[in-house]
Amino acid sequence: MDGWILAFDFGGTKLSAALLPLAALSESQPTWTAQRRVFSPANGDARDDLQTMIRLGHELLAGRKATAVGVSFGGPVDAAAGMVRLSHHVPGWENAPLQALLAAEFAAPVRIDNDANTAALGEWRFGAGRGVADLLYITVSTGVGGGWVLNGRPWRGHQSMAGEIGHMVVDPGGPLCLCGKRGCVERLASGPYMAQDYNAQRPNADAPITGELVARLAAQGDETAVRILRRGAWALGVGIGNAANLMNPQLFVLGGGVTKSGELWWDVVRQTARATALPEVAVTIVPAALQDDAPLWGAVALAYRIYD
Repeated sequence: MDGWILAFDFGGTKLSAALLPLAALSESQPTWTAQRRVFSPANGDARDDLQTMIRLGHELLAGRKATAVGVSFGGPVDAAAGMVRLSHHVPGWENAPLQALLAAEFAAPVRIDNDANTAALGEWRFGAGRGVADLLYITVSTGVGGGWVLNGRPWRGHQSMAGEIGHMVVDPGGPLCLCGKRGCVERLASGPYMAQDYNAQRPNADAPITGELVARLAAQGDETAVRILRRGAWALGVGIGNAANLMNPQLFVLGGGVTKSGELWWDVVRQTARATALPEVAVTIVPAALQDDAPLWGAVALAYRIYD
């Protein structure tokens, strides 16, 4: 099987591209022929990111012809229309026809989707979800987002907005989220918000605290950090338990930086999800296998429609 798949991941701060021969799709553990990851230009906009990604793509192809191009984008996407709706981190992406732009540049068919949906596809086809028909992938990092695979196919919902578990309200009297609601999973469980709450409760700390440091401090027994980390894990667990009751997937796959917070975090997530779900509903929660590469592998699945 001759040909090449070009995969792109437009992140909020990083741009990743990879090249895979079609023949590798028959392997149990395919590996990239080449891969590049760079930081987005400082104070850049959509035009800068697009130009950088196009350059990376041509460098990887090195004169070869792409058979198909798959794209993961960090923001709302109209997958059917091939349009980016906007980026929450990079200006200029509003209603951008990214699919058409890349198809013209690389003279190949292009398919795009948001990063949570593509990561779900990547884990389903190449990672922790291999062999199951249904899963919900959840990324817990700067934000909290989700992507569904149901009956072996991506499920985007009406207007491609399915999977927004980060904005499930679990504490109506909780703190205000960026989305305008109170007590969202993201407001309680994401790294930046946990760090914000720690800094607010410990204003005299030696230095501003990041989400990663909250987890480290919790492991060292810092009471404030333990309380905040447990609350975030509880919020995510409630969201997962409710999703289990509603959709009953075979598997929940969790990725993102916050999932590296240690056994306390995982224990609380699993225990809370189990307590929230009905006794008859199975709740199996596992860590992502592909980590940062999940959206790129999902872009491969998109490009070649491996899920069909």
